[in-house]
Amino acid sequence: MHEPAYQADVVIVGAGIAGLSAAHRLNSAGVRTAVLEAAPYVGGRMSTEKVDGFRLDRIGQLLSTSYPELRLAPGLDALVLRRYAPGVLLHRDGRRHRAGAPAGGGSARGALYAVRALASAPRGGSPVAPARATAPMGGAVDQARLGAALGRLAVTPVERILARPELPAAHALAERGVPARTVDGFLRPLLAALLCDPELTTSSRCADLALRSFASGRLCVPEGGAEVLPDLLARALPPGTVHTGVRVTSVSTTSVTTADHGEIRCRAVLLATDARAAAELLPGLRVPDFHRVTVVHHTTDEPAALTTGTSLLLDADRGGPVSHTSVVSNIDPSRAPQGRALISSTVLGKPPADIDTAVRMHLSRLYGTSTHRWETLAVHHTPEALPAMRPPHDLRRPVRLLAGLYVCGDHRDTSTVQGALHSAHRATAAILTDLGASGSLNRAEPLQRRAA
Repeated sequence: MHEPAYQADVVIVGAGIAGLSAAHRLNSAGVRTAVLEAAPYVGGRMSTEKVDGFRLDRIGQLLSTSYPELRLAPGLDALVLRRYAPGVLLHRDGRRHRAGAPAGGGSARGALYAVRALASAPRGGSPVAPARATAPMGGAVDQARLGAALGRLAVTPVERILARPELPAAHALAERGVPARTVDGFLRPLLAALLCDPELTTSSRCADLALRSFASGRLCVPEGGAEVLPDLLARALPPGTVHTGVRVTSVSTTSVTTADHGEIRCRAVLLATDARAAAELLPGLRVPDFHRVTVVHHTTDEPAALTTGTSLLLDADRGGPVSHTSVVSNIDPSRAPQGRALISSTVLGKPPADIDTAVRMHLSRLYGTSTHRWETLAVHHTPEALPAMRPPHDLRRPVRLLAGLYVCGDHRDTSTVQGALHSAHRATAAILTDLGASGSLNRAEPLQRRAA
């Protein structure tokens, strides 16, 4: 007896970075794969709008050079990461303070994290170091303790972090004896930027993982915009693997049904959509809460007035709607035409009614310059930008629902690019094991041709 004529060995629903990364791993093992995407383009939430020569990310998710999956994921060999300056800039009481940068510019491991104050620069001028300035995270002893803690965290194995007691991050920091001024002056604004959670309700384990990535690497963005990651993955797949504009209406262990293209038969199905779309196809899957993110993009032809260089600027005062901002064209010049500066700012939670006016006023204080002549390029609201990771949070949610049906995405691990890619790694390992194809298949011999 011969097997039925399968149209694909594995059908992947969703062409975000998790689904595309999974397709690469399966194809590398000789498993014929079809990726179906309802949208007319790949990438999901990792999309970039192009306006008059500017490249504007919709979510502006920060990456870290310490993410292992960025190095391990097949298809991302050509990815170029543009790094922020070490550490971050904190705006507090009208001044900007450098924090989190290893002393001497070396590795974060075991290093003392320096904090130095910069006076807000006069318009068009350069920062001037004041004679005395109060650092936002306390005195030298507090800074030394925090530096030592981050240095230890940078080299702590992940499994040890996952074994720690789990609390909301704000409660865990208080129980560990971290001074309130250090939490409010440095850790809260930093974690808000990394986790999109200004109230620190995130699981303390997830917060520790975020701080570990920060301490052991550098914050960065992909050259050319967020869409570069899924585009690289899609282009490196065999022609005909990815099909956009195909909406899946139901799934089983042996087929998927589409709205306009009939039924596609297969050996296994991998759902690589966002959490809500996955639950619509598989009722009963948990749908988490989400963090709302709004990104506002401005441009100016007066880049000399912006003195933050390639730093990420955080508001330690919480004195306006902006959580963090940067002159992203300084980090990645490909995102703006020559002679123009691109300023991208992130608002967390419910945005104010007149968001552009509120953001402009806040940015004027943060950058110490007038924003009156700045041009607004885009305002991107994403109500379900990132899954919330409140405790108890399972960082290794099952990816194998039953033999033939699997799920991956940032809602199965951590709500990061690293988490999405790692969940795809876990899901493909489960699929290959169930298909008996863990690296042993001949690439020239599709599964449906093998004897039963």
